[in-house]
Amino acid sequence: MKILVTGGAGFIGSNVADRFIELGHEVVIVDNLSSGYRKNVNPKAKFYEIDIRSTELEKVFEKEKPDIVDHHAAQISVPVSVKEPLLDAEINVLGFINILQNCVKYKVKKVIFISSGGAIYGEATEYPTTENYIPQPLSPYAINKYVSENYLYYYRHQFGLNYTVLRYANVFGPRQVPHGEAGVVSIFITNLRDGKRSFLYAFPEKPEGMIRDYVFVKDVVEANVLVLEKGNLEAFNIGTNKETTTSELYDEISRQMGKNIEPIKADAREGDLRRSCLNFEKAKRILGWQPKFSLAEGIAETINYFTAK
Repeated sequence: MKILVTGGAGFIGSNVADRFIELGHEVVIVDNLSSGYRKNVNPKAKFYEIDIRSTELEKVFEKEKPDIVDHHAAQISVPVSVKEPLLDAEINVLGFINILQNCVKYKVKKVIFISSGGAIYGEATEYPTTENYIPQPLSPYAINKYVSENYLYYYRHQFGLNYTVLRYANVFGPRQVPHGEAGVVSIFITNLRDGKRSFLYAFPEKPEGMIRDYVFVKDVVEANVLVLEKGNLEAFNIGTNKETTTSELYDEISRQMGKNIEPIKADAREGDLRRSCLNFEKAKRILGWQPKFSLAEGIAETINYFTAK
């Protein structure tokens, strides 16, 4: 089938696009290269350098007529969303509505929407958090991901548009951009590789850092593959059900790299959550998905990627 991957030059989207191509699908990529890279675009994919907010996007839909849209393009930084909420809404809501309008007009069969299990639930009282927990977003980024999910419900009700929502935990792996809070694994690896100190952000009462659920990109890719055929009209957590503090993460990377560089302790940033961990039992039950890579295994592959560069 023909799949349009928005954000397909970015970290996760490019890995997803590669896998779709491996499986024999025809892939079209739309990316404005604001955070993605041309080198990440698979040579077998058709590439359009277009912003998802642009009216030019319709020309892609008109020409390509994709069967499925896998929507990874986004403003991904929580602190940026706090500082620039209008920008976040323009990209993550208005850009997505632009996509949905074209999906309806050009009869797309299904939208795979990438949401954020790592942010959307807020400071949840249920751990690990299930999809039944009512989201309580605490940043513009999380709010806009939840708003976008609700737009999907509307477009299904109004136009019959099929969809699946994937709520990612904290994804890491090869091609991750080593800047911004979303790229903490690649930041730690590249800093240790280059002999630099990293910042370890923490709340005063939790000096070991925030608790997060780190999921390897190859596992995330397989979730995208499965929902091409399964999981219609559902939202799924894509995580590991395992909690890791920032200190534990840093120590594991340091151990594997054989480095001993003390990080710089710093206060938590605006929008940071204290704790996030996702229950993936629904994805296991309905999609047959579960993470195959341990944190240590994923870190080893990611270290190899960044140290070979």
